[in-house]
Amino acid sequence: MVRCWKHSENRLEEAQCTDGGSAASSQSHFPHKAFWVSLAASLLLVIIGLGLTGHLGLSQPHSDSLQIVRITVPDQTGVLINQSAVVDQQNDLVTFSVTSPANQTSTVLFDVKRRLICYKPVDQDSCFLRTMEKSDYDNVQSLLHESTHKQSQFQLSGNETRRKTEYLGVLTASQVDVSTLEEPLQALCQDSSIHWTRRVEGPGKQRLVYFCIDICFPSNICVSVCFYYLPE
Repeated sequence: MVRCWKHSENRLEEAQCTDGGSAASSQSHFPHKAFWVSLAASLLLVIIGLGLTGHLGLSQPHSDSLQIVRITVPDQTGVLINQSAVVDQQNDLVTFSVTSPANQTSTVLFDVKRRLICYKPVDQDSCFLRTMEKSDYDNVQSLLHESTHKQSQFQLSGNETRRKTEYLGVLTASQVDVSTLEEPLQALCQDSSIHWTRRVEGPGKQRLVYFCIDICFPSNICVSVCFYYLPE
């Protein structure tokens, strides 16, 4: 709107008049403004859609690679023992949950990529590490590559199962800083003391085994891993 003046009987009178050019200009600008607003909204929707698609695309393969394997095997007295393993084929991880007769569950993590085994007893604020050997690697491969379903069940026969006992000596002087470990081990051993172990021939007459963990594999092999502290 502009201010206009007209001459009327010796005085000036103010009159309102419209600027046709200005109105036409504002009308011509409105469609352009609406176009850019709608274009920006469309681009925002496309970006959000691509973000959701990418998130689902990244998370879905990992969830598909996780499998739950349940292994049932009779112990030495014929009582059935149930244990479960979460198999992460994408990251080459197998995590065992081993339940004792007292209904306490310990955790054993096989990190195939880094060739490490980590034991986390339920009744201790400690983790125990050791380097994976060929026999350990061969045993865990039956879970990593032979399990093809989301949830698998293995019923092992007591007559065909081979059993053995392994002794691990705990090196108390070589405590590990949890920050130096990779994520799977950090999550398992957070707020726990971590010690390296090594395979030994036996506990010896003067040393006592203070706990054992029994682990069974689909290949009909059961291993009883027993720990004790080595003398310094």
